[in-house]
Amino acid sequence: MRRTLSESDSQALLATYGVRFAPEELVGDPDSAVVAAEGFGYPVAAKLCGENIAHKTERGLVRLSLRSAHEVRAAVGELLSAALPDDRATGVLVAPMIRGDRELIAGIATDPQFGPTVMLGVGGVMAEAVADVSVRLAPITQLDAAEMIEELRSQALIAAFRGEPPVDRDALIEVLLSLSDAATATEGATVVSADINPLIICGGVPVPVDALVEQQERR
Repeated sequence: MRRTLSESDSQALLATYGVRFAPEELVGDPDSAVVAAEGFGYPVAAKLCGENIAHKTERGLVRLSLRSAHEVRAAVGELLSAALPDDRATGVLVAPMIRGDRELIAGIATDPQFGPTVMLGVGGVMAEAVADVSVRLAPITQLDAAEMIEELRSQALIAAFRGEPPVDRDALIEVLLSLSDAATATEGATVVSADINPLIICGGVPVPVDALVEQQERR
């Protein structure tokens, strides 16, 4: 049986394989959200979290650049009210704002013939429109990961960009190797797909801020 994990559970699972996500906190009410936001420091982002929520941005389930307790309370109240029964909502994720002009996507997919693969591409809202991706069969090596970066057509996004340094390739390779480990793990449920989108490039460092994992129980 296949099961889609919530964003918080997806991040927790991938973190066990070494993916380093931006800090965040899952809360269940506006007051708890304010406590989390003040712990992180403003501005913050808030996202509705649920097992069946795959396209938060398209549904208006994300609030960005919240700069006060009043804004956080209002945003979290709106998000909780927007949850549908089928969303299987588990709360709202509050996280510090991560800023960057570049976004990548990395993930796992399972080919019906060849098995698990690891993918890297241009991410964010432009992922589907640009379709600039590189794919390798898992498991991958450090050399494979480096070649995946080189294969992207959008090399201007990898080099120094708008006053920011080049992408930290070693850090990006680490993300890809961690995904490879998740894709080929032999314990627990099988990871049949995973999306880290976006990987925001902040000061040259790729920072994973969102994830969605689909698992299948082993027979």
